[in-house]
Amino acid sequence: MSNPPALSRRERQIMDAIYQIGPSSVADVRAAMEAPPSYSSVRTLLGVLVDKGHLQAEREGNRYRYRPTVPPEEAGRTALAHLARTFFGGSVEGLVHSLLQADDVDASTLDHLADLVDQARKDRP
Repeated sequence: MSNPPALSRRERQIMDAIYQIGPSSVADVRAAMEAPPSYSSVRTLLGVLVDKGHLQAEREGNRYRYRPTVPPEEAGRTALAHLARTFFGGSVEGLVHSLLQADDVDASTLDHLADLVDQARKDRP
């Protein structure tokens, strides 16, 4: 699938909510948003996201449930690549270094990350 069109701020909030809570109704999305727009606005935006190819809708009784068309892992990789380009000049090293500065990165997390780096080295040709 080609890249779906870009998202507005509200569309991004809705996609974030759906990625966090899973397949969602309009009411579910509104409940997950901080200061959500009206029910009808969320319903309209969900329809726009379906039209743009970001979501698919499935009828469930008398309502629809919306789910992303892109798996969370793929969306996460795309988001991280965007962060690296936007804030770190495309540098993965800069992005990771910034993440490692967080206060909640303890020794066991660093050990696990080192194992992941070792595995990534083994997996590369």
